[in-house]
This record gives sequence, structure tokens and C-alpha cells, in this order.
Amino acid sequence: MGFTCGIIGLPNVGKSTIFNALSGAGAAMANYPFCTIEPNKGIVPVPDERLSTIAGLLHKNDPIPTRIEFIDVAGLVKGASKGEGLGNKFLGHIRNVDALVHVVRCFSNDDVVHLTGDADPIRDIEIINTELILADIEILERGLEKELKLARSGDKKSGTKTEAVRRLIDHLNKGNMIGSLALAEEEHGLLAEFGVITDKPVIYLANTDENLPSRRYADSIADYAQTHGARHVSIIGRLEEEISELPDEEKREYLGVMEIADSGLTRLVRSAYDLLGLITYYTAATELQAWTLSKGTNAARAAGKIHTDFERGFIRAETYGYDDLVRLGSEKAVKEHGLLRSEGRDYIIQDGDIVRYLFNV
Repeated sequence: MGFTCGIIGLPNVGKSTIFNALSGAGAAMANYPFCTIEPNKGIVPVPDERLSTIAGLLHKNDPIPTRIEFIDVAGLVKGASKGEGLGNKFLGHIRNVDALVHVVRCFSNDDVVHLTGDADPIRDIEIINTELILADIEILERGLEKELKLARSGDKKSGTKTEAVRRLIDHLNKGNMIGSLALAEEEHGLLAEFGVITDKPVIYLANTDENLPSRRYADSIADYAQTHGARHVSIIGRLEEEISELPDEEKREYLGVMEIADSGLTRLVRSAYDLLGLITYYTAATELQAWTLSKGTNAARAAGKIHTDFERGFIRAETYGYDDLVRLGSEKAVKEHGLLRSEGRDYIIQDGDIVRYLFNV
């Protein structure tokens, strides 16, 4: 699996439409809150033109793309952190995701009820963010109470943790997301331990239509995202859902006619990769497969993500770059030009590397 994104937002903002456009899963939609009770989950191949190119040059059939899992939880409402609209249950589904896709309504449709009565994207964003902040305060306060009990029993480590938890709670009480706080090393561990949500990277997804007010709303979301260190993507959800149902060839033709350079999924994935600091590399010893990796990962750890035996018995990595393969036309030519490298366990895998691991266990 590449990475996991949780899709959040108010009810009736088009989250299920976006989910269907991304995953082709046919999630239920209805003009009332909480149509989505259990989370919808969809595993989506990452769009990757390089993978197809490599497959052709290396004569590999059925290349395997890296994947994203999208989790679409029910619409959150004001009071979700206290259980309104089954909020606590829904928040639990997104505590372990890598990033949040926050869908914001920017379209006009009298047939789809707007929960807050009128369109105000920034207000809608802040309703959700406030609920996430309150949910984190609640879970950290419970953790603080536990650590205080341990500290009173003489646990010195808990004494240090209580100070770190108090700092996190104080930051949240000022209306700030944890993601905006410079964290000490011990605080990073606390976030995972307690399942904090507001430290997660956020992509604000403006669900628009073709009208001018919708574009203005999307611009305001772009400004908000930039101010708050987040990313943003603007998508016409209804159109993207229709496109997603077309066969691949018709999809390409339609995008060309509409002069749409990239699908919404492609732009969202690109934003997520940038936000999370991810790269894609490839292995092709037997079958060709793409893998998602954090920037800065060395060869031994990258091998271990495929199989623990690869890391434990790591000998070396034979690697060359995608650009060299495309420029020269074959792996044989890459070798003849001396561009196939033998790298040790500390080599940092680069985006577009094509790697063969040698190991012994």
C-alpha cells in the first residue's frame, strides 16, 4: 500500500461524489446527513505514466502500480467531538490515516440541502477544524490524567510526558492545529500514541461547479490553504465522477476535448505526494512494480518495506534512473554506458530509480 487519505467534511458537500470519482466504488449518496454510516474504503492505483513507459522499454507485462487507500467517513457536524451526529465514532476512523482530504462545498444546488443554510467555505472549514481540535483536546486530556497518575506513583518518564502533553493541549486551546506547532522529539511520539488528528497534513479540496461564485469560493480556499501551510485542489466533483465511469480511451479523449490537462485524481495525488514528501521508485527483477517511499529513505530500509528478509540480508542495490532508461531506450544500453550503479545499504533512493535488490538470508 502506498498511503492512506481520510476524506472529511460537512454533510452534503459532495464527499461521496468525490470518493466515487477517485475510486469508482459507487458509494451511496443521498440528500440528507449521515447517508454514509460505515466508512467507504477504496484502494486506487496511483496514475503513473512512467510505469507504462518502463513496462514498454523493459518488455514487462501487467505492471503493478503503487496504490492509495481513500477512507470516506460520514459528514461531521458542529458538536462531532462530543458525539453529535455519531461524530466520535467517525473521528476514530481517521486517526491512523497519513493525510486528510477536507472536501469543501463551493457549488450551488438548490436540490442539495446546505447544512449551515448558505455557502461560506471558510466558515465551513473552521467548523470542521474546530471539531478536530476539540477531539484532540479531549483525547490528550484523558492521556494527561493517566500520565499524572503514573507520575504520582513515582514514574519519572511520565513526569516528562505530562509537560509535553500540557504544551500540546495549550496550543490546541488557542484554536491552533498541532500541525502548526514546532514539535520536540518526544512530542512526535505522543501524537502517534494518543491518535492525534490535527497534526496530519491537509489538502483542502474545493468541490466546485462551472459558475463564477464557485470559482471565487475556490480562490478563497486556496488563500486559506496557503496561509495555513496546507495544499488545495479544485475539482468539479460531478464532472469527475462522470469521467471516472468512462473507459480509459474515452476518458483521455474527453479530457482532451474539455482541455483538462489532468484528472482530479492525478492532481490530488500530486498534491498528496508533495505534502507528504513522497517519491515513487520501481523494481523490475521479475515483475515490474511501483513503490511509494518517503524522501530520504536508504536502500536497506526501502528493501525492508518490500520484505523484511530483503533488509535483513541486504547485500547491495543495482540501480539506474528512469531518465537514463528513456534516453537510451533499453536496460542493455544503460549498462553499456556505465550507468547501472551498484549501491550500498546507505544509498538514498531517488524518485524514478529502477532497482534490483541482492540479498542473502
